[in-house]
Amino acid sequence: MPQCLSFGSLTSSSASASGPNPPAPPQGYSTEHTPVNSTQSSPAPTVSREFNRIILGNSYKEIRSIIESEIFDPPDGNDPLQDQTQLGNGGAAGDSQMRFLEKLLQPDRDFVQKALPQLKSDSLTRLISTYFDHSEAAFELCLRVFPCLRYARIMYAPLRDLFDDLPFDSNHLSQSECDRAFDILSVFDTQENPFSSPDSLDFSNMSSSFYELDQQLRPYLQESRSKLRVLRWATTGSALCFIATAVGVVATAIVITTHALVAIAAAPICPVLSHFKNPKKKELAQLAQLEAAWGVTFAVKQHLDSIDRLVDLLHGAVKADKKSVRLVLEMGKSRYAIQEILKLLHKRYESFRLLMEELQTNVYISLNFVNRARSYLLHQICLHQNA
Repeated sequence: MPQCLSFGSLTSSSASASGPNPPAPPQGYSTEHTPVNSTQSSPAPTVSREFNRIILGNSYKEIRSIIESEIFDPPDGNDPLQDQTQLGNGGAAGDSQMRFLEKLLQPDRDFVQKALPQLKSDSLTRLISTYFDHSEAAFELCLRVFPCLRYARIMYAPLRDLFDDLPFDSNHLSQSECDRAFDILSVFDTQENPFSSPDSLDFSNMSSSFYELDQQLRPYLQESRSKLRVLRWATTGSALCFIATAVGVVATAIVITTHALVAIAAAPICPVLSHFKNPKKKELAQLAQLEAAWGVTFAVKQHLDSIDRLVDLLHGAVKADKKSVRLVLEMGKSRYAIQEILKLLHKRYESFRLLMEELQTNVYISLNFVNRARSYLLHQICLHQNA
């Protein structure tokens, strides 16, 4: 049986009948099983403060270190296209992909599969199981971005070197410089767009899967909140009933015998009070699980949408560069045309580089968040599994 409470102490903010809208991501958990302060220092922390808190965390650094050492700087010097195949396809390469996934994904699939069967089999459990499946698929999809980034850097490296060597303030290129530039542009033209494979980088479909799960969870969440309101109303009514009955007992004691008084005092007063005690506790536990599942589902979708937007921008940037290069190559070794295209590419490159850095950082943050969200949800499940 998995040690459910090994995730560290979390204070659930989900036990109330009204949850956040939109939900906030889990903040009380780090993947090193170290409790962190879930109380923010101010009601509205700045974006930069939250960003720094994330990227300075140990789990973020650990994920980044493993990926940079094995993808961006592999010890065996693998070709980036081979890396891309290993992370994107099945077969023998799928074994390598699975080992890499198991090294980074937390809690891993085995732990989740051992924990979920302990829960009562119902529609909520099936939805939670679906979340864990989707989050693992999203984690794997995010990993496929890194070989694309590495391939893009290698693809643009000769151009970057050319930008450093050529005097752009000069109006004329020498014949040797023109020949060198033409050769580099010719090779660039033959390269595939690193961000053009819809099968390996389909964040839109993955985001849609989380949206569908979000829509499936919402009715359960609303129903649970409604039940809790009814139970709270019933509990309050029972308390008032108890007070009224106690007053009645005192009044009746004046006119009835001692024996009858004992009988009344011993009789159950407002049975509904004890009837609602356990259902309320059970409903609170289910609400905590529902809000946790809905919250992380909503947040992971936002992360995927951000990555999808950046991938689309980078795909468009490479496509535009290749189109411009193709037009110049069709003119032959025209010095003026080559010089102008180099100026254009040089101007575009800085924005392209910054976009790649933004995408890389976003994917690191998303991987870290998926791990924290999986841990947070599993913690909520284990915390309330006996309720």
